[in-house]
Amino acid sequence: MQRTLPDWLDYQQHLHTRGIDLGLDRVREVWQRMGAPQPAPVVITVGGTNGKGSTVAFLEAMLRAGGMRVGAYTSPHILRYNERVRINGADAEDEALVAAFERIETARGADSKEHVPLTYFEFGTLAAFDLFAGSNLDVALLEVGLGGRLDAVNIVDADAAIVTTVDLDHMEYLGNDRESIGREKAGIFRSRTPAIVGEGDPPQSLLDEATRIGARVLRAGREYTAQVQGDRWIWRSGETVLELPAPVLTAPSQIGNAAAAIAALHALRDRLGWNAQAIRKGAHEAKAAGRLQRIAENPQVIVDVAHNPQAARELARWLDANPVPGKTHAVFGALGDKDVAGIVQALDTCIAHWHLAGLENDSPRGLPVAELAQRVRESAPGASIGEHAGVRSALDAAREKALAQDRILVFGSFFVVAAALR
Repeated sequence: MQRTLPDWLDYQQHLHTRGIDLGLDRVREVWQRMGAPQPAPVVITVGGTNGKGSTVAFLEAMLRAGGMRVGAYTSPHILRYNERVRINGADAEDEALVAAFERIETARGADSKEHVPLTYFEFGTLAAFDLFAGSNLDVALLEVGLGGRLDAVNIVDADAAIVTTVDLDHMEYLGNDRESIGREKAGIFRSRTPAIVGEGDPPQSLLDEATRIGARVLRAGREYTAQVQGDRWIWRSGETVLELPAPVLTAPSQIGNAAAAIAALHALRDRLGWNAQAIRKGAHEAKAAGRLQRIAENPQVIVDVAHNPQAARELARWLDANPVPGKTHAVFGALGDKDVAGIVQALDTCIAHWHLAGLENDSPRGLPVAELAQRVRESAPGASIGEHAGVRSALDAAREKALAQDRILVFGSFFVVAAALR
């Protein structure tokens, strides 16, 4: 009997003994058995601690505004798995994903002694490559899942690669400091190809590794700049100057993400052309679900996928710059491997009351509310806290407690945002 998409996803989650198994040998072997399908004539890979999905959204919007056929592979999804694979602006259909999974299953030799075990993410990556290869694309945009050097998307050589930011996250896999993490993320760079570094003060290891690889480094604040002037901003690289409207994506970091996207397109202009009008349009109109997304009013409800201290600091900056007449309530849930203390400390002065939500029913890694509450109290001893079994009950409690002039900020994980949107 043919598997449905939910059947396939359940199968993939139980196929490998480890949910995350970094390394390229297994996924490359299956990819080569499939004929090494190339996603597109031009590939841009996007890595970094935060801002990857938004940067892909900017690239996608700019390129499509110029009439190009674009594929975008991102993760994780929020509501539907199909969101991970977009072809010319449309999510992949169930039937297409199932057909790709069947081809992958055959290639990995599922019924033979020489079968190759793949993780859930590796299946999805190969499916994206397979579907992109048959879609007559001009450009493929590949978001790194975790790290860079050993992430499955790195089996394909990018024509340009972006590292948006480097900060502390996934330390059990990438290292305990920015230098270790930066070295891993630099693994997506390639010799003699553009390597866009989206922050002005990256770890030295990122720059050293880029130099060792022989990449052509284009660094924010040096090879290109972005300067805000009132309600507009200026992107500049050498003699090229663009005046752009403010992005619809409103977080302070989004100018930096858009600027890095433009830097990649500028570096590839000999192959992709240079359409300033399309870049302006895309830089303004790009959208990404779950990034300071407003979903209700009176009280205002904002959802955001921020799940590490760097992202929490960005949230705090946005909250300070966009006050409401009343108070800010937080609906917050987290996975067990996240730096809850760093997140809470970054936002504690902005939050009047924490409505904590247990996530153990949403993910095996999800923190039960009692453990989450203990971590929050240790990080912010005077915080006002309510404990709830899940996101829905926490959001209901926040809406009941908040006044019309208040704001409710729902954040901490993609699982939290998904539950709120549902």
